[in-house]
Amino acid sequence: MAKLPPFPGTTGRRDWRTAFDAIRKLLANGDDTTQVFRIMRALNVGNAPRNYARLIATSDGGRLASEQVELAARLGDPTFVAGFAPGTVGGAYRDFLATTGYSADGLVEVSQIVSEDQVQHPYAWFGRRVRDTHDIWHVLTGYKADESLGEACLVAFSYAQVGGLGWAFIGGAAALKSLKVTHGTLFAKAVWEGYRLGRRARWISGEDYERLLAEPLDAARARLGIATPHAYLKAQRELGPELASYLSTRGDAVAVPERLAA
Repeated sequence: MAKLPPFPGTTGRRDWRTAFDAIRKLLANGDDTTQVFRIMRALNVGNAPRNYARLIATSDGGRLASEQVELAARLGDPTFVAGFAPGTVGGAYRDFLATTGYSADGLVEVSQIVSEDQVQHPYAWFGRRVRDTHDIWHVLTGYKADESLGEACLVAFSYAQVGGLGWAFIGGAAALKSLKVTHGTLFAKAVWEGYRLGRRARWISGEDYERLLAEPLDAARARLGIATPHAYLKAQRELGPELASYLSTRGDAVAVPERLAA
């Protein structure tokens, strides 16, 4: 695979001071999604060129990179989302939005506080693509978005899929803190399982998402090699809602959604 030049204007150095400040704040309040983007910006050095190179090396990647469809705009269009049949990935995504109250615009607004993802550059477009499909990954993997456990598992899955030390930093910190908070290893084992499942699955960032959304959910999971997260389901069941969402500053994990990753 060809090595592409770095993002213009970047130093190539990781900002550990910012990363540790942000992870401290995030672990104190898992609802503070801004800290996620601070961590990503501080630690995901060199990640964009690697992933963009991987994309354009795929069979559909050149076309996708040339079209540069902005998925936030598509996913934020109620008419577009309403057009998918029940049982499809898109139909499940529509149900996800209705159940959680989330929207495609939510992470966009938070990311713009600290991120440079609005720069007109192919790397920035790919970064937006990863950000805007985060909730679709929740649907595909089965990890809940309104609990610390589900978000931490998806963070680990995402690290396996797209790299970037920021993902590993967040997932690892959440798992380590869980050992003390939950007095057991169920949470940490589920996060580790998320990483392993992400390694085994096909590279989802290379998918044509508009085509993927129209695919039956079970068929898409099988084709992409996304296995059932048994350790996650066990941890979710045995920990209960309160410990599964230990990072939230407020107790009601359903009424108060938290966004650990983006």
